[in-house]
Amino acid sequence: MKIGFLNIKDNTFLTEIGEIWRFTMRFFREINKPKQEYEEFVHQCFWIGYKTLTLVGITAFIMGLVLTIQSRPTLVEFGAESLLPAMVSVSLIREIAPVITALICAGKIGSGIGAELGSMRVTEQIDAMEVSGTNPFKYLVVTRVMAATLMVPVLSSMANAIALYGGYLGVNIRGQVSWHLYWFQVFDALSFGDIIPAIIKTFFFGFAIGIIGCFKGYYSKKGTEGVGRSATTAVIVASLLVFIIDLIAVQITDLLGLT
Repeated sequence: MKIGFLNIKDNTFLTEIGEIWRFTMRFFREINKPKQEYEEFVHQCFWIGYKTLTLVGITAFIMGLVLTIQSRPTLVEFGAESLLPAMVSVSLIREIAPVITALICAGKIGSGIGAELGSMRVTEQIDAMEVSGTNPFKYLVVTRVMAATLMVPVLSSMANAIALYGGYLGVNIRGQVSWHLYWFQVFDALSFGDIIPAIIKTFFFGFAIGIIGCFKGYYSKKGTEGVGRSATTAVIVASLLVFIIDLIAVQITDLLGLT
């Protein structure tokens, strides 16, 4: 039986979950081994972070602007227009900005890693590294997963700031709110219970995106067709994991009384 991108036949789906788990456990074993690839790690941070910042920034700005404009009529109807900066800030910081940023990263970073490692697999570059005595898992996988885990929270934090600035412009399209008053209302509405859980879950988003992209690319098969399939499935699975992690994070936050 086939459901979307999941081919549930002869326990194939469960087998792949087990392989992803083994791949993740191997990552934690390899990360503690000596000879850290710092140069490659910095290069991946640049590629993942700087090269994605423009896309994330534009999306975050539009997101903050549109959310503010769309929310105004409802608040005006209830006579609560003054609450607009507070509502926008809580919505962006707690949920919208982190999740949208993670989905953008899943599309760009996940597919990029999957295609890159997939190409290296089908052209036997990874096999050549193994024969030459180099640890390809340490060089290719560990560095990319660590870079994604670090840079997605950084991108999410920048997206928060840019989205809030977009919200400021949105508030002033049909109103008149000073710069100082806007930011006072924004930070007055926020608490550590809003900010800290939102930042913590972005580390898990980044890890999931990196590990899935590397897994799909590292074990790519069937030539160039397999490379395309690896990139596509990396995006789909990573995006699905982002929503699952977000759901779990919301439940944990609620149980801890941080909502």
